[in-house]
Amino acid sequence: MKATEDDFHTGMGAASDDEDRLAAVRRYRILDTAHDGAFDRIAALAARVLDVPMAAVAIVDRDRVWFVATHGLDAGEIADAPGLCASAVPHGEPHVVTDTLTDPRTAEHPLVRGGAGIRFHAAAAITTADGHRLGTVNVLDTRPRRPTDDQLEALRELAALVMDELDLRLAAMRTVAAERERRTDAERLARTLQRTLLPPTLPYVPGLHAAAAYHTASLDEVGGDFYDLFPLDGDRWGFFLGDVCGKGAEAAALTSLTRYTLRAAAIYDPDPCAALRNLDTVLKGEYQGDTPRFCTAVFGVLQPAPDGSFSVTLAGGGHPPALAIRADGSVESVATTGGQLIGMLPDPQFVEVTTRLAPGDVLLLYTDGLIEAHTAEGGMLGEDGLARHLSLHAAQGADGLLATVDKLITDLGAGVSDDTALLALSVPPSRVPPAAQEKR
Repeated sequence: MKATEDDFHTGMGAASDDEDRLAAVRRYRILDTAHDGAFDRIAALAARVLDVPMAAVAIVDRDRVWFVATHGLDAGEIADAPGLCASAVPHGEPHVVTDTLTDPRTAEHPLVRGGAGIRFHAAAAITTADGHRLGTVNVLDTRPRRPTDDQLEALRELAALVMDELDLRLAAMRTVAAERERRTDAERLARTLQRTLLPPTLPYVPGLHAAAAYHTASLDEVGGDFYDLFPLDGDRWGFFLGDVCGKGAEAAALTSLTRYTLRAAAIYDPDPCAALRNLDTVLKGEYQGDTPRFCTAVFGVLQPAPDGSFSVTLAGGGHPPALAIRADGSVESVATTGGQLIGMLPDPQFVEVTTRLAPGDVLLLYTDGLIEAHTAEGGMLGEDGLARHLSLHAAQGADGLLATVDKLITDLGAGVSDDTALLALSVPPSRVPPAAQEKR
């Protein structure tokens, strides 16, 4: 017959006051967990080896007994009370009651006098390496028995097997926790380092709105994308966006060098091609021999015009073309095609183009993590795909455009495998009606 939860009280209260033992129980974090197949098999094996109808793997809390596994028992958790297993926890040797009716320690126990009719009980302690007994492996029968030495040794081995399994679980939990902590630390360090490589905020440019974003593909690895916007002489402004080769600390060092070199070069000579040539010289001087380091970049100069528009001069070195989203929704490629990698070739060529940003226009610069992302159809988004997407999703100003691209990146999901830096520059729409403009 099956014992029920109401009938079955193992009663290990003598050990529940042992704070060190209870601390060990907490350390293994086994209480209140779902049944584990490994422990269920051990309980079934215990019943089979000792040829009994009931068995249990029990962990003893302060005032309750938690059954990690049962075989032939309808019990999950019971209150702790003096009873059949009381001697199993404080003593290392298996505790055996061959006939509960003739043993004064158990003759009046409810399991013996009640409906369960337990007449035999044996238990072996589950003991940690430092000597703390967490609970027992128990076997029970409804008739008197005298187990053999081999059976008791098997019961002891099964208790040791439970302990081995608990140690494996604990080691796995600690490994997972350590890895989670390592990843958290790495992610925190990567985010902190990434922030130092990018401007904390973009400056205010009269008559222009600027917005930037950085989308990381890996939280625990520093990327090499960069951007900046800064004042030059007079009313001119410089800006750039690019991508260095590699990831991690080396890429971070190269990003820092590239960003500050471009800034310094622009202050010395704001000509976009000259700034890229200066960067090329610096990279070749810093990284030589078997460890060349290179980057792609777009460098631009903004010049405001009296009519509220901005003249934009761009130079590119191996970088994807900028996109101009016009006030009417059309999308134009501002291509610097032919510009070559910076820091790699003996005598690289950089290409310069000029465009105009009228009121309502937006200029978008981006790194190749965006156009190299894979779509749901399996192919890459590409420059044409990005331009087509932007033409179909009208966006107002720099912020609206970045929100559109942000949603695109989110929708691409796992298709995005590299970091993406974005810089958008927009001229607010004119508030003067066209007719009034003509009169002026």
